[in-house]
Order: sequence, then structure tokens, then C-alpha cells
Amino acid sequence: MKTAIRVVLSVLIVQSLLHAEQITSADALVRAMHDRYATSWYDTLTFTQKSTTYNSDGTTKVETWYEAALLPGKLRIDIGPPTEGRAYLMVNGTATIFQQGKEVRSRPLVNMLLVLGFDVYKQAPEATEQILRSEKFDITKFHEETWKGRRVFVVGADHGDLKSPQFWVDKERLLFVRLFQPARADATKTDDIRFEDYRPLAGGWISARVEIWSEGKMVFTEEYSDIQANRKLDAALFDPKQFSAERRP
Repeated sequence: MKTAIRVVLSVLIVQSLLHAEQITSADALVRAMHDRYATSWYDTLTFTQKSTTYNSDGTTKVETWYEAALLPGKLRIDIGPPTEGRAYLMVNGTATIFQQGKEVRSRPLVNMLLVLGFDVYKQAPEATEQILRSEKFDITKFHEETWKGRRVFVVGADHGDLKSPQFWVDKERLLFVRLFQPARADATKTDDIRFEDYRPLAGGWISARVEIWSEGKMVFTEEYSDIQANRKLDAALFDPKQFSAERRP
């Protein structure tokens, strides 16, 4: 039995590598990512997040965030206890911010970590490609690199360019692992965002640690616990008009 299992796994790995060798463009990569997991990736995700901000003076700030996703396109982040009423709703390219339980502002915002780490596996490849174009990724640029001992595909930049908007995808697993984009606080700087500690989860995967680097220094980390997939989530939880800090996922 063990021999048969090893043979099957070996065949699957070989098939995966052969398929990867056929990926030579951004559109082929996005389609391959979708096709690999479209029928197995989870529909919902919830977890508790330890968020740590590393300040320039050497101090740190730690907060507890509670996140929920309804894929594709919907993310809710509740910050701290419900009594504070702090939350972000990111729904189909729009971010709505709440303070003390009340909406304070709303603006267009595409969360590329949601798109590349999760939505890509659940929505049509054409939808992902359209987002990439609208967010100024040059999808005509495509090459391979080695990242932490593993081969990765890179979309959006030439060899040696670590400034242009770009994303990196593990060649074997077809999982998003790295994103370079202009820093929101200062567009002259570049955020280097890394998905670390990947674990299998309900037919898909989850990166249980996210790191954000800027100018060679780590400035923010996310560490996930109580990770649950495919919980039933009410769509109203992601509707700004029905927001309630007391009613959390």
C-alpha cells in the first residue's frame, strides 16, 4: 500500500512539474493557478490575527485582528474588541472604514493580497487578468527566479528589477509567495510583501504568516491562529449598509 501511494505521489509531482514547464506567460500562469485549485479551494476563511507593527524607533505595537473572507472578493477585518467598533470591509474593489461602529469613509481599493492569495483560485482567470492590468502590472514581463531555494514565476518585472509592481508564484505548487508594490503611505518607497509558512487547508492552502518589508526592514507581520475554512458566513457580514460591530463572523 505504501509503495502504491509513493508511486501515485511521484506521478502527480512529475505531472505538476511538466505542466509548470509549459507556463511561459502571465495569462498562462493565472489560468494554471485557477485550474489547479478551482474545484477544491475553500469558499470561506476565518482566522484570528496577531498584527505587529515595527516602528523606526525600535518599539512595536501589537493588535488582535479578526478576519473573515467570502471568496472571491470579500474581506472583513475587525480590530480589537467589538466595543471599539473598528473594522474594514473590502468588497469587490471598495474599502469601507468604520470607527466606533460608524462608517467614516469609503474609497476604491484593490487588495492585491486577497486577489493573488485567494481570489485567483475562485474567480475566472479573465477577471484576475483585468485586475492586474488595472493595477498597473506589466503582464508582458515574465521570467523565473529562485526564492528561498524554490523556483518561482515572476510577473511584472525584468530580472533584477525589484521596484516595479510584480508578483511571484511558486512554480511547483502554483501558490502566490511575494508581492512588490508602491507603499501606500509613501509611493516613492516599495513594499515587499511575503506569504510565509504555507499549510494545507481544506483542499487549498493558507499562508499562516505574512511579512511586509520596506527599504530592507521588516515593518509589519501577521500571524494567524484559529484558522477555519468553509464556515457558513452570512453575506450581510460584508455589506457596509448592514454593518454591526457586535455581529462578527
